[in-house]
Amino acid sequence: MTPTTRPAPVIGLDLGGTKIDAALVGADGTLLARHTRPTPAADGAEAVLDALAGAAAAVRDARATAIGVAAAGVIDPVSGTVTSATDTIRGWAGTALAAGLAARTGLPVACDNDVRAAAGTELAAQGGPFGSLIYAAVGTGVGGAVAVSGRMLHGARGIAGHLGHLPSPEAAGLPCTCGATGHLEAVAAGPGIAARYARVTGTPPGPLQRVAARAGRGDPDAVAAITLGARAVGRALGGLANALGPERVVVTGGVTRIGALYRNALHEAFSAELMPPLAQLTPGEPRVGHDAAVLGGAALTRTLPLHTPRTTGASR
Repeated sequence: MTPTTRPAPVIGLDLGGTKIDAALVGADGTLLARHTRPTPAADGAEAVLDALAGAAAAVRDARATAIGVAAAGVIDPVSGTVTSATDTIRGWAGTALAAGLAARTGLPVACDNDVRAAAGTELAAQGGPFGSLIYAAVGTGVGGAVAVSGRMLHGARGIAGHLGHLPSPEAAGLPCTCGATGHLEAVAAGPGIAARYARVTGTPPGPLQRVAARAGRGDPDAVAAITLGARAVGRALGGLANALGPERVVVTGGVTRIGALYRNALHEAFSAELMPPLAQLTPGEPRVGHDAAVLGGAALTRTLPLHTPRTTGASR
């Protein structure tokens, strides 16, 4: 294949609450250029769209044909809008993400939730046309994605896979970031674990790392807070596994890296929920590294509707 006929590269963007990662990605997945800048989260949606456009411009060359955005929030790829979001990015809910970025860059744009985009890279690495996957990301929140028969589920308005808002007995009565009570995120996310420790001990809330350090020194309240959050995730994922029968369950995120105490409690709770045909299923780590979201963003341009600069609809 000559250079003139080689598939053109696309731009992948990974939008988080603190930073934007951008990459020019070749058709073979090679990162041809990279750029990172802070997310102006406190400045509102228009400033974030401007920053996304600036990040795309920093890696763009004349060959780039489209932009794929892996973004925080509940993203509807059909309408290209943010249908729901926390206040991590001020005014993000309701943003016309695809149309706004297409207008700023002149390129067609595909968009999806960041966790779902990262999970797409795992599904591709898994191989085969009928792959099934449950993917959970446990950090400052609890995100997720579900793939069945080789297809990522999006659901109405892009809501599918938001595992943090499953009801959890361990979180009974606790307020969730979505405004409801008793959801998994309230007890299993990093702030939820730290908040439980603070409630039990009567100390001011601190970062999860402080709770983990105290657990490492044998503090029983810290151990209890961490294992409760881990068990809640394990039980929820085990129940989903029984319902969906995945080939793989992937668990990632900052909370999962605090040590063996967390991982062991999650795995034990997960295994205890499984029906016999799934007895050998074990949660695993991602196969794709820290570039999963930006690579997943680039891949969206091949799998989801492209929103053009000249129309409010999507093309394919």
